[in-house]
Amino acid sequence: MRIVVAGAGVTGYELIRTLVANKHDVVVIDVDHEVCEEVYTETGAMTIHGSTTDIRILEKAGTRKSDTILCLVRSDADNIAIAIMAKSLGVKNIIALLRKPEYEPAYRSTGITTLISLTDLLLHQLMMEIEQPKVKTIMPLGGGKAEIYAVEIPPGARSIAMTVREITQQNKFPRECVFVGIYHKESDTFCIPRGDHDLKEWDTVFLVSNSLYIKPATDFLTKT
Repeated sequence: MRIVVAGAGVTGYELIRTLVANKHDVVVIDVDHEVCEEVYTETGAMTIHGSTTDIRILEKAGTRKSDTILCLVRSDADNIAIAIMAKSLGVKNIIALLRKPEYEPAYRSTGITTLISLTDLLLHQLMMEIEQPKVKTIMPLGGGKAEIYAVEIPPGARSIAMTVREITQQNKFPRECVFVGIYHKESDTFCIPRGDHDLKEWDTVFLVSNSLYIKPATDFLTKT
Protein backbone atom coordinates (compact mmCIF):
# COMPACT_ATOMS: atom_id res chain seq x y z
CA MET A 1 0.00 0.00 0.00
CA ARG A 2 1.29 3.48 -0.89
CA ILE A 3 0.97 5.84 2.07
CA VAL A 4 1.85 9.52 2.39
CA VAL A 5 2.60 10.72 5.92
CA ALA A 6 2.26 14.48 6.37
CA GLY A 7 4.19 15.37 9.51
CA ALA A 8 6.93 13.29 11.14
CA GLY A 9 6.56 14.28 14.78
CA VAL A 10 6.67 11.80 17.65
CA THR A 11 3.39 10.19 16.59
CA GLY A 12 4.31 10.18 12.93
CA TYR A 13 7.83 8.83 13.51
CA GLU A 14 6.70 5.73 15.40
CA LEU A 15 3.96 5.09 12.86
CA ILE A 16 6.41 5.45 9.96
CA ARG A 17 8.74 2.90 11.53
CA THR A 18 5.86 0.41 11.86
CA LEU A 19 4.52 1.01 8.35
CA VAL A 20 7.95 0.47 6.78
CA ALA A 21 8.47 -2.69 8.85
CA ASN A 22 5.14 -3.95 7.48
CA LYS A 23 6.42 -3.44 3.90
CA HIS A 24 4.26 -0.47 2.97
CA ASP A 25 5.50 2.06 0.41
CA VAL A 26 5.84 5.16 2.61
CA VAL A 27 6.58 8.76 1.62
CA VAL A 28 7.10 11.30 4.41
CA ILE A 29 6.70 15.07 4.16
CA ASP A 30 8.08 17.38 6.84
CA VAL A 31 9.08 21.04 6.99
CA ASP A 32 12.15 20.24 9.13
CA HIS A 33 15.13 19.16 7.00
CA GLU A 34 16.91 17.49 9.92
CA VAL A 35 13.79 15.47 10.76
CA CYS A 36 13.58 14.29 7.14
CA GLU A 37 17.21 13.13 7.23
CA GLU A 38 16.68 11.36 10.54
CA VAL A 39 13.55 9.57 9.34
CA TYR A 40 15.31 8.40 6.19
CA THR A 41 18.37 7.20 8.11
CA GLU A 42 16.38 5.39 10.79
CA THR A 43 13.55 3.88 8.72
CA GLY A 44 14.58 4.00 5.06
CA ALA A 45 11.31 5.73 4.13
CA MET A 46 11.43 8.23 1.27
CA THR A 47 11.30 11.77 2.65
CA ILE A 48 10.47 15.12 1.08
CA HIS A 49 11.49 18.37 2.73
CA GLY A 50 8.81 21.00 2.37
CA SER A 51 5.51 22.39 3.60
CA THR A 52 2.75 19.82 3.99
CA THR A 53 0.23 22.52 3.00
CA ASP A 54 1.91 23.18 -0.36
CA ILE A 55 -0.02 21.29 -3.04
CA ARG A 56 3.12 21.15 -5.19
CA ILE A 57 4.88 19.26 -2.41
CA LEU A 58 1.92 16.90 -2.07
CA GLU A 59 2.08 16.29 -5.83
CA LYS A 60 5.83 15.66 -5.61
CA ALA A 61 5.21 13.08 -2.88
CA GLY A 62 2.93 11.17 -5.24
CA THR A 63 -0.21 11.91 -3.26
CA ARG A 64 -2.37 11.58 -6.36
CA LYS A 65 -1.34 7.92 -6.68
CA SER A 66 -1.40 7.10 -2.96
CA ASP A 67 -3.91 4.82 -1.28
CA THR A 68 -3.87 6.69 2.04
CA ILE A 69 -2.68 9.97 3.48
CA LEU A 70 -2.07 10.53 7.18
CA CYS A 71 -2.48 14.14 8.37
CA LEU A 72 -0.32 14.29 11.50
CA VAL A 73 1.10 17.82 11.72
CA ARG A 74 0.76 19.75 14.99
CA SER A 75 -1.73 22.29 13.69
CA ASP A 76 -5.38 21.29 13.17
CA ALA A 77 -5.77 24.07 10.62
CA ASP A 78 -2.87 22.65 8.61
CA ASN A 79 -4.25 19.11 8.86
CA ILE A 80 -7.60 20.34 7.54
CA ALA A 81 -5.86 22.07 4.62
CA ILE A 82 -3.94 18.87 3.84
CA ALA A 83 -7.15 16.85 3.92
CA ILE A 84 -8.88 19.25 1.51
CA MET A 85 -5.99 19.13 -0.96
CA ALA A 86 -5.67 15.35 -0.67
CA LYS A 87 -9.37 15.05 -1.44
CA SER A 88 -8.92 17.23 -4.52
CA LEU A 89 -6.07 14.95 -5.64
CA GLY A 90 -8.32 11.92 -5.46
CA VAL A 91 -7.05 10.22 -2.31
CA LYS A 92 -9.78 7.88 -1.08
CA ASN A 93 -8.53 7.17 2.44
CA ILE A 94 -7.74 10.31 4.47
CA ILE A 95 -6.87 9.88 8.15
CA ALA A 96 -6.21 12.80 10.48
CA LEU A 97 -5.23 13.32 14.11
CA LEU A 98 -7.57 15.77 15.88
CA ARG A 99 -5.73 17.77 18.54
CA LYS A 100 -8.37 20.34 19.59
CA PRO A 101 -12.02 19.17 19.78
CA GLU A 102 -13.38 22.50 18.53
CA TYR A 103 -11.94 21.71 15.09
CA GLU A 104 -13.95 18.50 14.68
CA PRO A 105 -16.81 20.03 12.62
CA ALA A 106 -14.28 21.57 10.23
CA TYR A 107 -12.57 18.21 9.81
CA ARG A 108 -15.88 16.50 9.13
CA SER A 109 -16.78 19.03 6.46
CA THR A 110 -13.72 18.00 4.40
CA GLY A 111 -15.09 14.51 3.81
CA ILE A 112 -12.27 12.96 5.80
CA THR A 113 -12.37 9.15 6.09
CA THR A 114 -11.20 8.69 9.69
CA LEU A 115 -10.68 11.23 12.47
CA ILE A 116 -8.77 10.15 15.57
CA SER A 117 -8.95 12.33 18.68
CA LEU A 118 -5.64 12.76 20.48
CA THR A 119 -7.46 13.78 23.66
CA ASP A 120 -9.62 10.66 23.62
CA LEU A 121 -6.62 8.43 22.97
CA LEU A 122 -4.67 9.89 25.88
CA LEU A 123 -7.66 9.83 28.23
CA HIS A 124 -8.44 6.25 27.29
CA GLN A 125 -4.82 5.20 27.87
CA LEU A 126 -4.72 6.90 31.27
CA MET A 127 -8.00 5.32 32.37
CA MET A 128 -6.81 1.90 31.27
CA GLU A 129 -3.60 2.29 33.30
CA ILE A 130 -5.61 3.39 36.36
CA GLU A 131 -8.54 0.96 36.17
CA GLN A 132 -7.09 -1.99 34.26
CA PRO A 133 -3.32 -2.25 34.84
CA LYS A 134 -3.48 -5.95 33.86
CA VAL A 135 -4.69 -5.01 30.38
CA LYS A 136 -2.61 -3.58 27.55
CA THR A 137 -4.19 -1.78 24.63
CA ILE A 138 -2.67 -3.03 21.38
CA MET A 139 -4.43 -0.96 18.72
CA PRO A 140 -7.67 0.91 17.96
CA LEU A 141 -10.18 -0.34 15.41
CA GLY A 142 -12.92 1.47 13.51
CA GLY A 143 -11.65 4.94 14.38
CA GLY A 144 -11.44 4.09 18.09
CA LYS A 145 -14.88 2.47 18.43
CA ALA A 146 -13.21 -0.77 19.49
CA GLU A 147 -9.75 -1.91 20.56
CA ILE A 148 -7.58 -4.99 20.55
CA TYR A 149 -6.59 -5.73 24.14
CA ALA A 150 -4.02 -8.14 25.60
CA VAL A 151 -4.79 -9.84 28.92
CA GLU A 152 -2.30 -12.12 30.70
CA ILE A 153 -3.70 -15.13 32.56
CA PRO A 154 -2.12 -15.26 36.06
CA PRO A 155 -1.37 -18.43 38.03
CA GLY A 156 -4.44 -19.76 39.83
CA ALA A 157 -6.94 -18.00 37.57
CA ARG A 158 -10.28 -19.80 37.37
CA SER A 159 -10.21 -19.53 33.58
CA ILE A 160 -7.18 -21.83 33.33
CA ALA A 161 -8.11 -25.09 31.53
CA MET A 162 -11.43 -23.59 30.36
CA THR A 163 -12.02 -23.61 26.62
CA VAL A 164 -12.89 -20.49 24.64
CA ARG A 165 -16.36 -21.97 24.08
CA GLU A 166 -16.90 -22.52 27.80
CA ILE A 167 -15.76 -19.00 28.64
CA THR A 168 -17.94 -17.26 26.06
CA GLN A 169 -20.98 -19.21 27.26
CA GLN A 170 -20.63 -17.85 30.79
CA ASN A 171 -23.13 -15.15 31.78
CA LYS A 172 -20.41 -13.05 33.42
CA PHE A 173 -18.30 -12.91 30.25
CA PRO A 174 -19.61 -10.15 27.94
CA ARG A 175 -20.82 -11.27 24.53
CA GLU A 176 -19.36 -8.07 23.07
CA CYS A 177 -15.80 -9.39 23.67
CA VAL A 178 -14.33 -11.64 20.97
CA PHE A 179 -11.24 -13.85 21.22
CA VAL A 180 -8.89 -13.17 18.29
CA GLY A 181 -5.62 -14.70 19.46
CA ILE A 182 -3.81 -16.60 22.22
CA TYR A 183 -0.08 -16.54 22.85
CA HIS A 184 1.11 -19.61 24.78
CA LYS A 185 4.17 -18.49 26.72
CA GLU A 186 5.26 -22.01 27.68
CA SER A 187 5.47 -23.24 24.07
CA ASP A 188 6.19 -19.81 22.55
CA THR A 189 3.38 -20.24 20.03
CA PHE A 190 0.53 -18.05 18.82
CA CYS A 191 -2.81 -19.37 17.62
CA ILE A 192 -6.10 -18.07 16.28
CA PRO A 193 -8.41 -19.69 18.83
CA ARG A 194 -11.29 -22.00 18.04
CA GLY A 195 -13.95 -23.04 20.51
CA ASP A 196 -11.98 -25.99 21.83
CA HIS A 197 -8.78 -24.06 22.61
CA ASP A 198 -8.16 -23.97 26.37
CA LEU A 199 -6.29 -21.38 28.45
CA LYS A 200 -3.06 -22.05 30.28
CA GLU A 201 -1.14 -20.26 33.02
CA TRP A 202 0.69 -17.16 31.68
CA ASP A 203 -1.14 -17.24 28.34
CA THR A 204 -1.73 -13.83 26.77
CA VAL A 205 -5.26 -13.56 25.43
CA PHE A 206 -6.06 -11.04 22.70
CA LEU A 207 -9.61 -9.68 22.70
CA VAL A 208 -11.56 -7.28 20.50
CA SER A 209 -13.89 -5.14 22.59
CA ASN A 210 -14.62 -1.58 23.58
CA SER A 211 -13.80 0.03 26.90
CA LEU A 212 -17.28 -0.66 28.33
CA TYR A 213 -16.84 -4.43 28.28
CA ILE A 214 -13.13 -5.05 28.78
CA LYS A 215 -13.30 -4.72 32.58
CA PRO A 216 -15.85 -7.54 33.18
CA ALA A 217 -14.01 -9.69 30.60
CA THR A 218 -10.68 -9.13 32.34
CA ASP A 219 -12.19 -9.74 35.77
CA PHE A 220 -13.56 -13.07 34.58
CA LEU A 221 -10.31 -14.18 32.92
CA THR A 222 -7.95 -13.18 35.76
CA LYS A 223 -10.02 -13.85 38.87
CA THR A 224 -8.43 -16.45 41.16
